[in-house]
Amino acid sequence: MSNSILESASTAGENTGAGTGRGTETSVVMSMQQALNRALGEVLAENPKALVFGEDCGRLGGVFRITDGLQAKYGADRVFDTPLAESGILGMSVGLAMAGFHPIPEVQFDGFAYPAINQIVCQIARMNYRSRGTLPMPITLRVPSFGGLRAPEHHGESLEALFAHVPGLKVVSPSNPHEAYHLLKHAATRPDPVIFMEPKSRYWQKGEVDVNGAGSPSGAKVMRAGRHITLVAWGAMVARCLQVAELAAEDGIDVEVLDLRWLKPIDAEALAASVRKTRRAVVVHEAPLTSGLGAEVAQLITQHCFDTLKAPVERITGFDVPYPSGDLEDEYIPNIDRILFGIQRVLEYRRG
Repeated sequence: MSNSILESASTAGENTGAGTGRGTETSVVMSMQQALNRALGEVLAENPKALVFGEDCGRLGGVFRITDGLQAKYGADRVFDTPLAESGILGMSVGLAMAGFHPIPEVQFDGFAYPAINQIVCQIARMNYRSRGTLPMPITLRVPSFGGLRAPEHHGESLEALFAHVPGLKVVSPSNPHEAYHLLKHAATRPDPVIFMEPKSRYWQKGEVDVNGAGSPSGAKVMRAGRHITLVAWGAMVARCLQVAELAAEDGIDVEVLDLRWLKPIDAEALAASVRKTRRAVVVHEAPLTSGLGAEVAQLITQHCFDTLKAPVERITGFDVPYPSGDLEDEYIPNIDRILFGIQRVLEYRRG
């Protein structure tokens, strides 16, 4: 199955209604790109200390148009462009947070975050601890993440394990427009630094967004209930797992899909509740297998569900190679067949 974008990128430039208030709306159909744009507009309206900035985030509205129209509405002193220097963008974010602002910077592509690792790890993640709580870092770093665009090298990465490993950082990844809207609004009110990993291959996926009824923006979320096996995923892989669940149902296999949402802290309670019910689990992610976040998820499942598991936890992941560009992404990113074979291995496992 192809891992290319399901909807045309040509919709990225359409009118997003930046900063529109909620009014009497309850449910609105929009793309993830529009949901993120709306969330940022509302954060800027509600918090005068919020600032949005990054490469091309101002007048252009970002390469994916997530910040489209925000500068025109809120001014160039609150939504602005930066030089092409990720270390400078994140270093400036540290200073702004120390001065009492809530920076919402954007790293244009996930692979561009590497030059700013020093600022993220040594400053943003540690400043609150280093200052004994006197200098919190309310920074929400937006990172267009993962593959699916068939873009050049460094334009598609899967860095969640790197960020989740760093004490002091929180990490979250939405899977659909509704989650993107509510999780970003929640992240942008946290007193702690949050790495917000947006699945860029899903930017043009449309869905219903309940702008007034969020449910809990914390923890994991069951996206499809099932009885026989749990698929655990995040970001773009949640939609892939939902497709797998529909196909598996044709063969009488009832698959539960758990959207982890928060990759740090991981909702171990929800994870255990799902796997205790199904007694089997497959973890799906785009990052390489070795030391990927799936290993942490598998350990938590084993720790909490060892007495009820009917089979070892399976991981369906990318391969232990650099994230490929172009058409090779189709071979790298977990596809429907690989996930179905993983389910089959777990269901057919017999001890002894």
